[in-house]
Amino acid sequence: MKNSLQLAGVLAVVLLVQVAVRVGAQQGDRVPDITGSWERLGFGARLTDAQRQFLPPAGGGQPPLKPEPRKEWQARVQAAREADAKGQPLATNATACLPEGMPAMMGATFPIEILQSKGQVTIIEEAYTQVRRILLDRPQKALADVEPGFYGSSVGRWEGDTLVVNTIGVKESVRFQNAPHSPDMKITERMHLVAPDILWNEITIDDPATLEKPWTVTYAYRRNPAYTLLEYVCEDNREYADDQGRQKIRIPAPQK
Repeated sequence: MKNSLQLAGVLAVVLLVQVAVRVGAQQGDRVPDITGSWERLGFGARLTDAQRQFLPPAGGGQPPLKPEPRKEWQARVQAAREADAKGQPLATNATACLPEGMPAMMGATFPIEILQSKGQVTIIEEAYTQVRRILLDRPQKALADVEPGFYGSSVGRWEGDTLVVNTIGVKESVRFQNAPHSPDMKITERMHLVAPDILWNEITIDDPATLEKPWTVTYAYRRNPAYTLLEYVCEDNREYADDQGRQKIRIPAPQK
């Protein structure tokens, strides 16, 4: 009888330990809540001292382009500067009401909204109502199977408290900071909370065809629970590109 009681006691302890391990694992696997409206930290709004400490380290700068792509990029930048100085800005994708695409939309010149759901994280930017879908825990497609687009194919997974996202298939006409890229460009994002309402997104662009080395830019966002994204539709399309590639505005004739 004594041995039976001892055995029962040991089994009970083992069972309790197993339950504790399972509960701890479930708690450890719980992903952060990044749902909500976010605006870029330090962009437009004045920073408080508390927020300033969460600005990411300075980085990014000029794209580390190889010689030939660098010449193309420098020529584009110089042409844009000269056109601006003359008051005749060059047409861009925005002139044609086209979205920024990836990774430029993550620069959040307008607020973004993040929605977490089963198997997916959805990111919406107010500007042009841009939407990208990050499919979770799925293998990335082969590049040949991806139809090139503004946002490409994005798959992600949670590594602890960090959402790691891989994106391929961004069309070549979509430019980030005017830098050219090849069809083989890959974008890796690492998103994690550095404070309850401060999110960092470390964006690394890999493109051996055009870059000397990977190019990393980090953005910080502040959660703003009081903000709801507004409708942004480029409907009047008053801007257009003339035959010299300059941005022009159609001014309708006054009604009689």
